[in-house]
Order: sequence, then structure tokens, then C-alpha cells
Amino acid sequence: MSLVVTRAVLFDWFNTLADYDPPRHEAHADACRALGIEVAKERLSPGILLADHYYVDENRRSPVKQRPIEEQMAIFSRMEHIALREAGVQLSDDQALGIIQKMAKVFADTRFSLYEDVLPAFDLLKERGLILGVISNIDRDLVPVCQELGLAPYLDLIITSRDTGYEKPDPRIFQAALQHTGTEGSETIYVGDHHAIDVLAAEQAGMQGVLLDRFDLFGHITSCPRITSLVDLVHYV
Repeated sequence: MSLVVTRAVLFDWFNTLADYDPPRHEAHADACRALGIEVAKERLSPGILLADHYYVDENRRSPVKQRPIEEQMAIFSRMEHIALREAGVQLSDDQALGIIQKMAKVFADTRFSLYEDVLPAFDLLKERGLILGVISNIDRDLVPVCQELGLAPYLDLIITSRDTGYEKPDPRIFQAALQHTGTEGSETIYVGDHHAIDVLAAEQAGMQGVLLDRFDLFGHITSCPRITSLVDLVHYV
């Protein structure tokens, strides 16, 4: 990536370090089964990620939570169509609504779980003496969440839009993180699953961006380093 020595590695939260608990591909499969739709849960993960990216892009265009409820529901319905289409299932609008309703009940009390590669990767990075942290658009306090998940001992900083008032891709949220790390942007890697709001935004703030592509969906993106597991970060630090 660069001859500059890396001193810090920072991470996006959702779809990078953590998923919901229970994992959404399992909850989606259960919701589909309850509606008479049979789909293997392992086939749902790539489509769920693409649906998330659709939501992020819509939210950048105009905050989804501030739109009329009818428009919000249309977006959520579109997300279900995207997720299931990637798994080979064509939904009706009524089926999409049914899945939305069932998923809302499952995740009324939001909990998270770490991906299996997170702690092994963090062990390797900490062995190299790197500063580790999180930059996330999440609107809740991640400190108790990270404590519960056993991630807190690894983290030197957690920066969220809730704390700063800025959301990615605004460079100010990245700059706030650099103030905490005491590193230059060129000495700092940022890892995320979305090319625009994670990788490109980090690069615009002077950092080195790395795209996490867990399901190998974005091979066409060649302008930045791309990894399929967080453990692969050891090759870039």
C-alpha cells in the first residue's frame, strides 16, 4: 500500500466487525420459512449486504428516517427484494412486507455479535503494537456493547456519529479519530465494507482505505486494497 509505517488501524462497525444477534441471515431464513418461503440461510448473507448498501446510498441522498413513512416502507421493501433476489427468490410485495414485520419483532431489542475473524485479527494487530479503534455512524453508545462482546480491551478509541455530530462520509468524523490516535492520516488504515462511505471517504480524509469484501462481491473494485477476511490485514501493516 505505502512505504509509510502504519501506526493505527480503524474499523467500521456494522458489517465489518459486527452483525446483529441473532445474525440476520438466520433471522431472515426463519421469517421466510414462517411465510412458506424456503431459502437456505447461507445464501442470504450476500444479498443482505447489498441491501444494506442500497440503504446507505438512499440515506446519503436524503436521510431515510426523515422521509414520509410510505417512502421508508418502500425502501425497506426494496431491501427485502434485493436480499432475496440474490438468494434466487422473487418476492411479492406482500411477502416483503411480511418479512419486514417479522424482522422488526426479532430485532426490537438490538443486540450484536462479532464476526468470527474479529478477535483473531485484533490479536495479530495488537501483537504489532498498533492503535486500534472504531469509527461508526451508529447512533448509540458502543462502549458497553464492546465491553459485553470482549472487544473493549483491544480498542484505544471509539468514535461515533452520536458523539461527534458528524456521519461518514463527512471527513470531520475521520479527523476526530485522528485527533484521538495522534497519528497522521497516511499512518492510519480504515477498514469498511462500503467503498464510498468507508474507503473513499477515509482516503479523502488522508487515510489509507481498505475494502472488506466478505462475500467476494466487489472484485471489479481495483482502486484500493480488498480483503475477504480481517485476518488478511496483517499483509498491509
